[in-house]
Formats: sequence, C-alpha cells, structure tokens
Amino acid sequence: MDSIVAYRGAIPVCREEFLADVHAIAASIPETEHVLNLCKDRYWFAATLFASISRGALSILPNSAAPEIVSGLSMEIPDLVCLGDQPSISHDMPYLRISGFKAAKPMPPVPQIPANRTIMQVYTSGSTGKPKSHAKTFGKIFGCAKAEAARMWEVADGPCAVLGTVPFQHMYGLESTIFLPLLGGGRLSSPLPFFPADVADSLAALPEPRLLVTTPFHLGKLVDSEMEFPRISTIVSATAPLSVELAKIAEEKLGAPILEIYGSTETGQIATRRPTGTVRWKTYDGISLSQEQGATIASGGYLEGPQLLPDILELEDESHFRLIGRNSDMVNVAGKRSSLAYLNQVITSVPGVRDGVFCVPEPDEGASRLAAFVVAPGLNQHDIHAALLEKLDPLFLPRPVVFLDSLPRDGNGKIRAAAVSELVARHIHAR
Repeated sequence: MDSIVAYRGAIPVCREEFLADVHAIAASIPETEHVLNLCKDRYWFAATLFASISRGALSILPNSAAPEIVSGLSMEIPDLVCLGDQPSISHDMPYLRISGFKAAKPMPPVPQIPANRTIMQVYTSGSTGKPKSHAKTFGKIFGCAKAEAARMWEVADGPCAVLGTVPFQHMYGLESTIFLPLLGGGRLSSPLPFFPADVADSLAALPEPRLLVTTPFHLGKLVDSEMEFPRISTIVSATAPLSVELAKIAEEKLGAPILEIYGSTETGQIATRRPTGTVRWKTYDGISLSQEQGATIASGGYLEGPQLLPDILELEDESHFRLIGRNSDMVNVAGKRSSLAYLNQVITSVPGVRDGVFCVPEPDEGASRLAAFVVAPGLNQHDIHAALLEKLDPLFLPRPVVFLDSLPRDGNGKIRAAAVSELVARHIHAR
C-alpha cells in the first residue's frame, strides 16, 4: 500500500507506474517552452503536469478552456503546444494526445527540480474582475503541499486518498487534489464528480481513509440530497465563505470534520479553521502575519518574500486572525459597510432560496445601491425582504430582487464578475 500514489477509478497506481507515465509523456513532448494542459482526467492531467515540469516547460493554466481564451493565449505565446487526453481538440494549435506511450527501460530516476524553477502560470478566477496571471515556482508549490499535508493529515489521523469535486486547473484544485496527495504523502484520485450520486460512487471506489475537497456550493448539494455517503475522514472547503449553519449540518450528515482553507491565487493557501469550532483562522506553520497602514502582509514559510493580502483581516497575533472581508468586496451604503460575501451568505441561508448573489448595479455611483439575483421557486421579493430584515439593516435590502432559474456558477462554485455584469445588463439596466 505504501507505494500506491494514485487511483484511476478503483484501480491503484504505484509510484513506479506513475513515474513511468511521467517519463514517457516527457519524452514525447515537442521542443517548446510553453504547454497548455487540457487533460480532462485528473490522473493524466497530473502525469502531464509533472512531465512538463521535468522537461522544463512552463505549464499555462488559464481559468477557462473557452475557444476565445485559448485562441488569445496561442496568439500571445507563439510556441504554445497543447497536451490532452481527448482524441482531438477544436483549437487551432499543435496538439499532442497523451495516450499509449511506452515507458523507457530501465526507467530514468526521479527528476530533480530546482526550487526556484518556475513551473506554471495560473490565472485568477475572474470573480472580482479580469483574470490575472501568476507564476509559481516548484519550491513554493512543494512547501505549500507539505504545510497543507501536515494540517490535513493531523485532522484525518493520517494520509488519505483525496477526492475533489473542484476543477484541478485552478489554484485550489491544484494545491489540494494534485500536489497535496502527490507531494504530501496522500493518494490522488482521477474522477471529477459533480452530482451527489457521482460523489458517493467515487468515494466508494477509494479505500479509507478518504479526504473530500469541495466548495460550499457543492457541500450544500450533498447536504440536500437524500443519499448516504461512504465514510469520510475530513472535508476541505474553499473558494467562498462557508456558513456555520451549513458546516454544522454537513458535519452531522457526512460524519466528518470540516476544515475551511484561506488563501488566494496570488499567495496560495496560508491558513485554515474549523468553522463549527471557531471564527479564528490559524496560519500554516512558518507563516506569520503583520499589518502596515491597515494592510496585512504574510511572510515566512514557503512564501517567496512578503505577500500583500487582498483581504481585510483583524489580527489577534502573528498566527491567528479573523477574516472581515475582501477589500474589493466591501460595499458602503449610506455610510454603513458590509461585504458582499457576508450578504451572499445571508441570502442563501433564507429558507426556500436555492441560490443567490448580491451585486452593485452601479458601482461608480457615490451611494451604492444593492440588487440580488436568486433562485427561489415559490418566493417573491416581499418574502425575501422579510427574511433578510431578520439579519440585515434595511439599507442592505436588495432592490430589485431578480428571480432566475439558475445562476452561472463555474466548477469552483464561483460567479465571475463578467457573468454578473451580463446579468445586470440583461435584467436590471434593460428594464
């Protein structure tokens, strides 16, 4: 069992087999400095990523594989080569299918990667504006994986098989479903389940102990289902604030402690908390926080120099803090402040509301006016306002409340700023 590093469905993959796949793919990659990894299977994505690292090629990982985004990257990066596990792609660029490669014999040794080598370029989700790219070195990624593993395995009572409902091309999925198992002593699993039944089947295919990497959006779907789930040792949540109410219900239904992760694409993960036990966050070992003129700076550990955090934090000491809100997330209505993240938590906790999001239709105006989009069959605006008044100042009531059949969330459960702008243009400005 100690040599098993991954599962392709229920099939175990030993360390030597994974390395053989990595070397075989690396030997087949054309001469290039940039690769676009579009593998849809988590195992082949990981093998291709490590093959690219061993070849010294920079992996470009956009927030979306939409044709216009990929086309823009190919124009920006002329030598970009696409790698994938599907028979063909619709994009007009050189393509190498990752399939049927023969491993070298005897197998070459484990590649030795310098800590300062830049291995990938990742992009923000676009939930707060235009996606931005950030370069990541192997040393930072390796250090973060070790720090996360120390925290996760302590709660789970040992290394786990890791299943994720989140996309593995983005920072959270990369760190927690690719690097945590492969660099932190756990075991990677290949599926990317979405529906509760698929999550249950994927968990059942893995041996215990199991760790589930998910989001508040997916967690809510699991809780609402009538299904029984295989035993889980620990659940990890990120990408949006997790309400205490949902965390308590999820821990009771799924029978596992929930850890919430704090971090960003810019910094990577730097802290966790158990939301059912405390509002305080605790940084990973070696990471310390300080403040200058209201801004919070993280340093130490695997961070490559001081990092300015994009959020408003209330420090208790250099390792513990309370999260107030994101700088770009704060709204001011007639002199009173709140955060959109908190308002979203409140509206999605309203009985009968299946999904919801606040927005500022006219962000450039002096006095902010709030609106909300909700999925709430059977409710009307009066019902929503009456429920919100139990928790919010009347100034923060959304006017209007727009009722939709669904909200345009991505695989991480986030709604991109561009998607919100489209909703505002279509349903509010067009009135």
